[in-house]
Amino acid sequence: MTDFKNRVMKVVKNIPAGETLTYKQVAELVGSPGAARAVGNLMKKNFDSDIPCHRVIKSDGSVGEYNRGGSSVKLKLLTKEASENKKS
Repeated sequence: MTDFKNRVMKVVKNIPAGETLTYKQVAELVGSPGAARAVGNLMKKNFDSDIPCHRVIKSDGSVGEYNRGGSSVKLKLLTKEASENKKS
């Protein structure tokens, strides 16, 4: 695993349930502000359930795609997590 990929996965793994970051924000947090597309490509290929890639969204606020069922599944997961956070 490359250093860039390790840093991206660490940032994404630490996004709390009910919260999101954009691909651009993740890229900035790992020190590669121009690498939003590379972050998206990593998320597209991520099937590790310990990495909550559904919490990474597009800069325009739309959810974007999700490799485990499409954007509708991603939106359902985010909505469920936000709802659970309100109950806490």
